[in-house]
Amino acid sequence: MGQTITSSDLIKQLGGELIGDSNILINSVASLESANKNSASFFNNSKYLHLLKNTKAALVVLNKESVALRVGACIVVDNPYLYFAKISQLLNPIKILKKEIHKSAIIHPTCKLGKDIYIGPNVIIEENVSIADGVTVHAGVIIESDNVIGDNSTIHPNVVIKTNTIIGKNCILYAGAVIGSDGFGYAKDNDKWLAIPQIGKVVLGDNVDIGSNSTIDRGALDDTIISSGVKIDNLVQIGHNCIIGENTIIAGCVGIAGSAKIGKNCAIGGAAMILGHLSITDNVTISPGSMITRSIKTPGTYTALMPFQDHEAWLKTAAKIRRLK
Repeated sequence: MGQTITSSDLIKQLGGELIGDSNILINSVASLESANKNSASFFNNSKYLHLLKNTKAALVVLNKESVALRVGACIVVDNPYLYFAKISQLLNPIKILKKEIHKSAIIHPTCKLGKDIYIGPNVIIEENVSIADGVTVHAGVIIESDNVIGDNSTIHPNVVIKTNTIIGKNCILYAGAVIGSDGFGYAKDNDKWLAIPQIGKVVLGDNVDIGSNSTIDRGALDDTIISSGVKIDNLVQIGHNCIIGENTIIAGCVGIAGSAKIGKNCAIGGAAMILGHLSITDNVTISPGSMITRSIKTPGTYTALMPFQDHEAWLKTAAKIRRLK
């Protein structure tokens, strides 16, 4: 169970207009369907009107256009889902770990460690690593040499941060992420493949989140850059030399091939694939499952779905679709 707060205190801390009882006790957030007499929920889609009418939620967050639909206490705001997220954060604060370095951690003496840090069991930190104030490094993390981790970043269990990686402030790397592995670069040598040394870095800006088991490859020559505010879901692969613009969000199982450039404020749906060396401008939304095979120069929403076929049949189908009026 999280914290408990009254409806009036919610307004004092988060703003909004309260309609109804100011002394309702709220100790959880929930969907309209599963809410109880001490839950806060939200409503922002008319197709869930039947759930709004039948919900047991003590308090519902909604916009002013929906106030007449609610029988019971509510909070009126412009963005109900965002407000709901803030309530959830308030009721479920992050557990504060004791600031300590576990005795089983192996830390090279050349490392620079900031104040108020936590380093958990079986962490390995190699030479010339700089860890700033307020950083949390959970169990089993491996941080290779010459890395920099900014203030108040959190590294969850079993993350691997390869050499020459720069991580900004307030970043979160979730369990199992791998940052800075060699990019997929090979040259053909007769009937064999010769690995091309990958000597660039990975650079994460501030407030970047990297989901569990996602991988970001280091640059071949230039750096792979994940700009500030980017949010990346689980099981995402980002190839070498990619540049991801500020505040772009990338859903699970997306693959972005090497040297692709993604603009600011983009949204990439789950399982989308983006070919290498393409450029996508700012404010682009890519639908889930899409295969992006050419650069996108105009903001908007793009969808590229095609049934699986033999390649020759696929070429004919694509040509016919293009001729449709």
